Amino acid sequence: MKIYPIEAGNFKLDGGAMFGVVPKTIWSKTNPADANNLIDIAARCMLIEDGNRLTLIDTGMGTKQSEKFFSYYSLWGDHSLDKSLAQHGFHRDDITDVFMTHLHFDHCGGSVNRTADGEGFEVAFKNAKFWTNENHWQWATQPNAREKASFLHENIIPMQESGQLHFIQRPDTDFGFSNEMGFNIFFADGHTEKQMLPHIQYGDKTIVFCADLLATAGHIPIPYVMGYDTRPLLTMGEKTKFLTAAADHNYYLWLEHDAHNPIVTVEHTEKGIRLKEVFRLEDILI
Repeated sequence: MKIYPIEAGNFKLDGGAMFGVVPKTIWSKTNPADANNLIDIAARCMLIEDGNRLTLIDTGMGTKQSEKFFSYYSLWGDHSLDKSLAQHGFHRDDITDVFMTHLHFDHCGGSVNRTADGEGFEVAFKNAKFWTNENHWQWATQPNAREKASFLHENIIPMQESGQLHFIQRPDTDFGFSNEMGFNIFFADGHTEKQMLPHIQYGDKTIVFCADLLATAGHIPIPYVMGYDTRPLLTMGEKTKFLTAAADHNYYLWLEHDAHNPIVTVEHTEKGIRLKEVFRLEDILI
């Protein structure tokens, strides 16, 4: 097995929204904001090469939205999904599976492109199966008012119309094995219904793709919950369970949204679970 980072593009989000009730004087120590109160955010996807299977976890925002739409997110840097795939010798047509942790636009927007004439939409990975779960699909296609702006019809429905959409069955245990994907998955409902966190066994290491359960290293303390979460108290319980396991078993936590700390470990301390060590991607992905 080989794992590659796929940098799908950087953007910025409001620091207050990212940290909910935590005061700026506290969160700005780990996630400094610019003059507009915006903090750096990454869309660091993961590509897993395992035999004949090439699985992409999340796809970033994509490029099909309007200039006005992207202006809300202050895009920065020169990363792109296609450029990052090419750097590792791959093309989007090589992808066999696209695993979506959840269907918010910044996690699945790159799964769908505009058609050549610009009038319609088509899946961006023509040879891939697209994986979500049935409960989350229903949640995304019949969105509540709070999340409606994050579940964009054009990002989601073309997967179903293509016939390439598939549903993952939830394992019987919290960190159970998925027969469909070949790795363990932790399901979390606090951010959105049935978000999925893959646990990848990579040699003697377990690498966990944290998606939005743990957005950045600054979010490790249990009460540091994003304002975007639909059920913040539930998130706190899920973080406790997840981070306890991460500290107990020395999981390597792949931070999709942390622009500066790509992989971290955590440990038990007198103050609770805290950051243990930060790793560069090249330190882990041999």
